[in-house]
Amino acid sequence: MRAWQVHELGEPAAVMRLAEDAARPVPGPGQLLVRVRAAAVNFPDALMVRGQYQVRPPLPFTPGVELCGEVADGARRGERLIGNPVLPHGAFAEYALLDAAAAFPAPEALDDAEAAALHIGYQTAWFALHRRARLRADETLLVHAAAGGVGSAAVQLGRAAGARVVAVVGGPAKAEAARALGADLVVDRTAGDFVAAVKEFTGGRGADVVFDPVGGEAYTGSTKCVAFEGRIVVVGFAAGQIPAPALNHALVKNYAILGLHWGLYNTHDPRAVRAAHDELTKLAEQGVVRPLVSARVPLAGAAEAVQLVADGRSTGRIAVLGD
Repeated sequence: MRAWQVHELGEPAAVMRLAEDAARPVPGPGQLLVRVRAAAVNFPDALMVRGQYQVRPPLPFTPGVELCGEVADGARRGERLIGNPVLPHGAFAEYALLDAAAAFPAPEALDDAEAAALHIGYQTAWFALHRRARLRADETLLVHAAAGGVGSAAVQLGRAAGARVVAVVGGPAKAEAARALGADLVVDRTAGDFVAAVKEFTGGRGADVVFDPVGGEAYTGSTKCVAFEGRIVVVGFAAGQIPAPALNHALVKNYAILGLHWGLYNTHDPRAVRAAHDELTKLAEQGVVRPLVSARVPLAGAAEAVQLVADGRSTGRIAVLGD
């Protein structure tokens, strides 16, 4: 089969190589062989190729942590499923493996590319907003990187929950994407101060919930415009800078700092993950959420797509389509 492989760590465009005769993975107990119909490119793909992610598959490995695929053989042959492939056989290949217990039916309302993009980003946003922050209707939600894969999911789910959404983005094109997602206020951080914008939008109160997959200055600024009894959910550090929170500041302003590592729920509470998938499927069927797929590229374009995400030049999700 054709599969992208990483034999040495580095920048995706430099170290990802497309093999034409890679061995097709063989499913073990409890695993399913799937033909990849679409794979969504995630920031962790870039980190994994660089050797900077918490999961480090042995070299050589095939990257790609999220897919929509069709079961290739056995009793479930033909089923369309989404999930996280079993590494080191990642999603940027013609075939991959899924753990049967952690594979989910692809929503019929979504095409392959959209379904591939539903799992990680939307599950992350769902658990951040509902499980960790307990977002309530009529609260103000501040979303950083709002035109990115996980940020765009948070904007849609925040709107679905009845919150007022302030979207922070970097650049005019991403601002336009955030407006199309339904954000109530869009702030281009390259042209304005999001702290002042949030305060003005909320009449000085601040944001009740902050969704932060960026870290760095985004986190620091959020502490200046979080509301009394607000909640800052730390989702990631795309900026490459891990903040050192001033806990005395959290004390005097009465806000909470919450961490979210969505992957841990697959181990600690898999039933909650399945319940979230059921809710997301309903929202997709109602047309309330639809993953923002900004580009669909053939398998041969995977390395370039991962590099675009690594460089922060993508909007929403890029989908790598199966042949």
